[in-house]
Parts: sequence; structure tokens; C-alpha cells
Amino acid sequence: MSGDSYSQRPLFGGAISSTFPLRFQDVSNIRQVPDHQEVFVDPARDESLIFELLDFKHDVGDNGSAAWFLQDLCNEQDAEGFTIIEQSGVAEAPELCYRSIPAVVTTAVGQMGISKGRQGREAQNIVKVYLANVRLKEVATDVLITAYEPLLINPLSESASAVGSGLAVPATQSGLVPMADVFKLAVTSFKVNNWGLFGAAI
Repeated sequence: MSGDSYSQRPLFGGAISSTFPLRFQDVSNIRQVPDHQEVFVDPARDESLIFELLDFKHDVGDNGSAAWFLQDLCNEQDAEGFTIIEQSGVAEAPELCYRSIPAVVTTAVGQMGISKGRQGREAQNIVKVYLANVRLKEVATDVLITAYEPLLINPLSESASAVGSGLAVPATQSGLVPMADVFKLAVTSFKVNNWGLFGAAI
């Protein structure tokens, strides 16, 4: 039995919603978050969940798109030792339909060494990253749902003071739902309530 309580959370002013544990707190209550992102963090575990709206990348094919965005994320964060652990095929999401065109979804899971904020490489943590790319072609938008699960916290990382250094304690050992399941639910429960968010004429 997990100690996690779930709730459907409104995103982007309620235009989108997704369900995930209440232990993930809205970062915009603490610091400014870019308008195209919604960021949630569990400070006790240094786990995070990010929803991001991007302009549709026409030059990226559906097959392997999540892996492409994961590699892009790795480059952006100056990560080291990046490996892709698994990636899915392309799946249609009939519940995410606009003008009868369903969205397509791909997922990828990778591992990388990344530093927090402005910390240097000597403070890198080993992190497992789950990424889903929801492609809303009819409204020219790529949605990224990204979950970060620390596997090994560097003693020099600023995370160490909050959660301790060394191997991260597995979620199940703390009576919580593992990040893989948190991610899966966040993706499968992802819902567009107002297509007008994308400038779509409804």
C-alpha cells in the first residue's frame, strides 16, 4: 500500500490537466517558471516532473521523437555519460483528438550525469530521466512530459543537503510510488480541456 495521495492537477490555467501525487509541489509558488512550462518537485526526494509546450518540430519524425528530445535535453544540460535505456514505438492517443486527428505519443528513458543549477561537473548527480513526447500536430505543438529520478547524489551537489548523498532510497522503501509509475500515470491521464490554449479556433 503506497503512502501517496493523488490528485488531478490543473496545468496552464486549467487548459490542461494531469494526475500525479500531491507530494509534488508547484515550483511557481517558490520561483518564476517560464510561461511554456509547469514544474513540480518533491523536495524530500529531489524528484521532479515537468510539462513543457514547444513549437512542433517538423524535422523530427514521430518514430524515436522522445529519444531525440531526450538527447536534446542532455546537450542542453551539458550532461555526461548519457545512455538511452529504453524507448517506445509510436502510439496514437485517441482521447487527445483535435479535428478528429489523434495525438501521437512516444516515450524514452535515459540515464545521465547532470549538475543542479549553476553547479559545475564536479557536482553531477546520476539521474534517470523519463520523457514522453505528445505530438499535437493539428495545433503545431510538441508537449514534453519529463520526470527526473536521482539514482546517485553527489556529496558536492546542493541536493545533498536536502536528501543526503549516495544512493537514493528507493521510493517503495519509503512507502511511495516509484517514479516510473508516477510518470506513466502523468502521461496516460494527460488531458487537454481547452484547445484555445494553442490558439486553436474551437
